[in-house]
Amino acid sequence: MNYYNLISFLGIFVIAGFAWLCSGSRKNVNWRVVFWGISLQLVFALFIFVIPVGAKFFLFVNNIVVAVLDSATAGTKFVFGRLALAPGTVNEAGETSLGSFLAFQAFPTVIFFAALVSALYYLRIMPLIIRGFSYVFTKLMRISGAEALSASSNIFVGIESALVVKPHLKSMTKSELATVLTAGMGTIASTVLALYVFYLQAQLPTIAGHLVSASLLSAPAAVVMAKLIVPETEKPLTMGLNIKPHYEREDNLIMAIINGANSGLKLLGGIVTLLIAFLGIMALLDLILGWFGGNLNNWFGWNIDWSFQSLLGYIFYPFALLLGIPPADAFEIAKILGERPIVTEVVSYQHLAKLLAENTLIHPRSAIIASYALCGFAHVASLAIFVGGVGALAPGRMKDLSRLGLRALLAATLACLMTGAVAGVFFTSSSILFGY
Repeated sequence: MNYYNLISFLGIFVIAGFAWLCSGSRKNVNWRVVFWGISLQLVFALFIFVIPVGAKFFLFVNNIVVAVLDSATAGTKFVFGRLALAPGTVNEAGETSLGSFLAFQAFPTVIFFAALVSALYYLRIMPLIIRGFSYVFTKLMRISGAEALSASSNIFVGIESALVVKPHLKSMTKSELATVLTAGMGTIASTVLALYVFYLQAQLPTIAGHLVSASLLSAPAAVVMAKLIVPETEKPLTMGLNIKPHYEREDNLIMAIINGANSGLKLLGGIVTLLIAFLGIMALLDLILGWFGGNLNNWFGWNIDWSFQSLLGYIFYPFALLLGIPPADAFEIAKILGERPIVTEVVSYQHLAKLLAENTLIHPRSAIIASYALCGFAHVASLAIFVGGVGALAPGRMKDLSRLGLRALLAATLACLMTGAVAGVFFTSSSILFGY
């Protein structure tokens, strides 16, 4: 283990310690949850990155995801023609790409993956996998079956994960609700995975496998952070029980695909709406800060970048160092990590890809750690979506959910950072899994 690997390892516990300092009830923290949550992440990462059979499995998963993504583009190429061709590619008719168009090349894959996940639910494949993860979380971390089920489903889906525990939401403790929100914001959904692969595949050929790995690592990380910041002080009704996922099965496979695609279209509309709104707000904030900061620079002779991204970068700079990112790259990566809570991970991944494409001096270690640390819905827009979505399923708990929202967002942000630190522990430049 070299110097930076050791920093990443220590960073895991420093981040956990920071969460404990932010805890609402430090004396009630269940340290078994913390121990097993961190242990699960390290064991899984060890299997994937160090053990040869695990590395082969990682590459297999990466190739499967890439093949599925290639299939996902068939519909978009038929509908949008040359607009759907990725830059530098040629279709069967010999037509070349017209350039990069996010709306035509990446966004439509959300609809495809939503339909695919819905089909897997109908075929009972997804519930079986989710229940398997839930069993492991329940038995090892000794958390309630309901919150374990929610955390497990968030490995694969987003706000829809609340549906699998819908019957239990009204009777959940505040700590359980915090775990539901944190797991939702601290992970990503498979429906948007294609967006991030689209951004980074040119710079990181194995990014698809890394994002799948990050999704698995982030689930126990989210549980750890939720239980540190909002410890259990009540008695959950499903404590230690392995409960079954609740979901409404479609009448047939065709209906499952149709309804899944329609849900994906709604999700896509939400993503586009949020990007337009939040990028506009960010531009306005930068304009105001630039005017205000420019005057300060003139008055005091400072040379400070007063963009919102840079100011957030200063806040996240210590965390970037804790993740084991080399100091030469730390501020640039910190700016990307810092902007995610405002502009969403979609924009942050795009900025990471741009940074890697334009700056060959960025160390591969920094790129990999950043891709793991960004792998989550830990942002303000997602907070509104999850609080509103879960509240719609359990209206009587809306007051509790709204009060827990910001604490859950903090926990989700720290969970993503912990996932980045775990990736940093096992990064080695000689591994084919971390190569460009």
